[in-house]
Amino acid sequence: MNIIISNNSGKPIYEQITQQLKSMIMKGELLPGDPLPSMRLLAKELRISVITTKRAYEDLEREGFLETVPGKGSFVAQQDPGLLREAHLRQAEQYLESAVEAARTGGISLAELTEMLALLYQEPEG
Repeated sequence: MNIIISNNSGKPIYEQITQQLKSMIMKGELLPGDPLPSMRLLAKELRISVITTKRAYEDLEREGFLETVPGKGSFVAQQDPGLLREAHLRQAEQYLESAVEAARTGGISLAELTEMLALLYQEPEG
């Protein structure tokens, strides 16, 4: 599992782990039923406290991204399409808020920003 921790991000480590695992699940890189490393193993690999990985796993479980089976470990939960869509909407909204802030700072008009978004949306991914 490729999780990258940045000391310069300004976000707590547990939040960085949570966000990256969520992203992997939303992109389909981790599928329902896939096992996650134990909290201890992940902590050891990332050279962080087990308490930090525990917090990340608990947050993911509370949000419906993970299921923990006592004695067996943590697994990617089956995703509700409605909740998954809502998670994508929240993520898009966060990116758009950043784009709007950058546009305002740079003196880019709403019309220019809208045109740019329309062009980017039409471009094929890949």
